[in-house]
Amino acid sequence: MTIIFETKRLSLRIFEDEHLEATKSFWGDEDVMALCSGATTEELLSQIILGYRKCHEKTGLSVYAVEEKNSGNIIGAAGFNISGNMDTVELIYHFNKNSWGQGYATEAVKACLELAKLHGSIKLITASADVKNVGSLKILEKVGFIDKGTKYFEDSNQDEPYFEYPIGDLKENK
Repeated sequence: MTIIFETKRLSLRIFEDEHLEATKSFWGDEDVMALCSGATTEELLSQIILGYRKCHEKTGLSVYAVEEKNSGNIIGAAGFNISGNMDTVELIYHFNKNSWGQGYATEAVKACLELAKLHGSIKLITASADVKNVGSLKILEKVGFIDKGTKYFEDSNQDEPYFEYPIGDLKENK
């Protein structure tokens, strides 16, 4: 299990097949994914894991398994969806319910911003969240994303708060 980045409490790891069971506690959980188009089936989860692993191999950046160092448990996922070129990437993060309210998402998002800075190709990071996902919206604002209003997203079939993080701001937002 390759570690990509570490923080005080977390390790970001390349997704492996052995993480399938852990992904059910976030991507496969209806409560966790209620504001993100619903839970993902087990069959699709294994394809997602493979896709994110291949994305890292191809681009050097991806969505990663978030491991809590103290327990060794995978508690969520954080990183970047990449479509097209590497100028603009989308930040995503999902955590199991047991880890909510402990600052893990904020810590993982900050780690992702550092990864983007180290990568060198990214100029803009985008993010969005359902308007009812107050916790996620607070995280984006706390780490320095700029609120750009709302934008329509086909995958969720709704307007959502939309944020941008120009990569030049990474040095200033440490």
